[in-house]
Amino acid sequence: MKYFDSNNTLMEIVEKYPETIPVFTSNGFTQMDDKAQREKFAKSINLKMALMLKQIDYDSFAKLLIDSIENKNNNVDATLNTDSNSNSKENINVVGLLPCPVRIPLLESFNRFIDDYKKNHSIEINHELKAASMGLDWVENNLTDVDDHKDLPDIFISAGFDMFFDEKMIGKFKKQNIFADTTKLTKLNPEFEKINLKDPKNHYAMIGVVPAVFLINKKELGDRKMPTSWADILDPAFQKRVSLPVGDFDLFNGILLNIHKHYGDEGVKKLGRSLLESMHPSQMVKSNRKKDNKPIVTIMPYFFTKMVKDNGPMVAVWPSDGAIISPIFMLSKQDKLENLQPVIDFFASKEVGEILSHSGLFPSVHPDVDNHIPTENKYMWLGWDYIYNNDISALIKHCENLFETEIAQ
Repeated sequence: MKYFDSNNTLMEIVEKYPETIPVFTSNGFTQMDDKAQREKFAKSINLKMALMLKQIDYDSFAKLLIDSIENKNNNVDATLNTDSNSNSKENINVVGLLPCPVRIPLLESFNRFIDDYKKNHSIEINHELKAASMGLDWVENNLTDVDDHKDLPDIFISAGFDMFFDEKMIGKFKKQNIFADTTKLTKLNPEFEKINLKDPKNHYAMIGVVPAVFLINKKELGDRKMPTSWADILDPAFQKRVSLPVGDFDLFNGILLNIHKHYGDEGVKKLGRSLLESMHPSQMVKSNRKKDNKPIVTIMPYFFTKMVKDNGPMVAVWPSDGAIISPIFMLSKQDKLENLQPVIDFFASKEVGEILSHSGLFPSVHPDVDNHIPTENKYMWLGWDYIYNNDISALIKHCENLFETEIAQ
């Protein structure tokens, strides 16, 4: 039986099948839990566009909706068992924010791993793996002001820099040697050989990266020179003509930090002057349809460039000086390694690497994964020396202030 299709609005689906509401709220559509917000949001957007906005695979999400409809009296888990919980101190706790395009396939794979793990271990794996669209607020609510490392999850996964180096969150524990990279990846993917992603202090493991690239509107470009580098977009020719993913704190902060590293305070100010507006990447790929204030350059995760139509006015450009990358970190505590190591091995596996790379276009660091990235494409990485020689959390705030001051003028 066909319950819905991609053109149904979210309101049409939840009014007919209210049991689907938890599926939406558990996968990043938090406004669906509030009646007033739901009526404003859900009437105006169809399922296809909503999932595109959250970068969620349609078929996987549709299966969750169908399962909730067909099993409404059986309490089907709307989040693929992501919030399992048991209170034993021996149990393993896995927490994190997963990039939206890969969250569902990763959870499906992780649940299969857990089933196998239970056959050989008497302890449980508690896991709370939210959509990255839940944002920094969710992280702050769960990790801010934790003083005892015993209260931290055993494994924490997320993209970005904020919480990993913030002394109010996880950053303060790295000095206590609480974490260790035990992924066994002695060599990383060959395409990262020139930028050394391996933490020399062996605290932080990395399983993949989120690259930032350009999308150029050729019609709006006019007689300007095609921008091919980060230096190019700081040129006055692009003042108020660049769209940035300001709301994507993981990637945006990576962009700010790298611009500051290479171009200093003035570079961050120039980036602020370049800003036309902040847009979601799914809006960016259609920005040529705007009636006015069309950006010439949009900066977005590489994933979204695959939504660009061939032979259209929009063309993707991989920066010649390298796509700025936001790392997907995995932190693992050392005190449970005997039971924790199989879980670490899972997240560092080729299987997970291929999900990141092939489902989300987030290049994997695993040496055996083909990321399908042309060999001439470079990456721009902040670098471990820079990270350890600077207060990254304070530097992010400094860059944000510079940037915001410029756009306010």
